[in-house]
Amino acid sequence: QVQLVESGGGLVQPGGSLRLSCAASGSIFSMFSTYAMAWYRQAPGKQRELVAAISSGGRENYADSVKGRFTISRDNAKNTVYLQMNSLKPDDTAVYYCNVAAVSTYLGSFNSWGQGTQVTVSS
Repeated sequence: QVQLVESGGGLVQPGGSLRLSCAASGSIFSMFSTYAMAWYRQAPGKQRELVAAISSGGRENYADSVKGRFTISRDNAKNTVYLQMNSLKPDDTAVYYCNVAAVSTYLGSFNSWGQGTQVTVSS
């Protein structure tokens, strides 16, 4: 199986910063040597949207709304993805979900989600 454990959410004032972490583990996860990692978010009454993604090779992709404020990174030795969030705005308030996915010709594929962590930006 694939297990994702998220941490780092909380309440922060506008303009503040938070850092989210997501550690991956599991018997299926350990079979794959390459995998993509990403962060999504879902605000109340809205659809889940991609915030940032990073490929196994380190290529980063961001939603326009967070470019210049958020940074995604990964530590492959720790099987962990991070999301550094700076200059937070009330519109960033949402539940943030970690996603890890992989496709292999020989091993098949998986697409797993974390349990979600609440980020609230409010004064």
